[in-house]
Amino acid sequence: MSLSADAVSQLVSAHREFLGFLERRVESRAVAEDLLQSAFVRGLEKGPDLDDEKVVAWFYRVLRNAVIDHYRSRGTATKALETWQREFGKGEVAPPEIVDEICKCVSELVGSLKPEYRDALQVVDMEEGKLSDLAERAGISTENAAVRIHRARKALRSQVEKACGTCAEHGCFDCKCSPGSC
Repeated sequence: MSLSADAVSQLVSAHREFLGFLERRVESRAVAEDLLQSAFVRGLEKGPDLDDEKVVAWFYRVLRNAVIDHYRSRGTATKALETWQREFGKGEVAPPEIVDEICKCVSELVGSLKPEYRDALQVVDMEEGKLSDLAERAGISTENAAVRIHRARKALRSQVEKACGTCAEHGCFDCKCSPGSC
């Protein structure tokens, strides 16, 4: 099963119309272009043997399904993010006497991270902000903010492990190390 050369030519000729169709149904031109490109790839790989006059109608059905899948996956991602926020949004704040005992080198190590990671940790962890606060400040989606804070924490964890060695394995309480000295 594959599309004939004439069918492919018809699809390529209708590119602008397909893009317009998608742009009216999704949030941005970039998303529409991505969906169209993916649909073209799927259509060329798995396209059925059709009469050339039916190929455009068939491709519109492919595009409608692509839009539905896009919103379905977006809905799933949003639900997962909301669950994550509920689960971790209830985080308990450590008592001040514990906070004072946490390794002082951590705050120095934050400075060695990429600026966007440093800012993410500042907003979410130090200021106890929400992912939506980070997203607004950074000009990114809430989903991207969740990814950014995850990566920032991972990068900081890696820096702490490098700087503090075995002390990091035990929670950095009563730590006497300084970055690079352990």
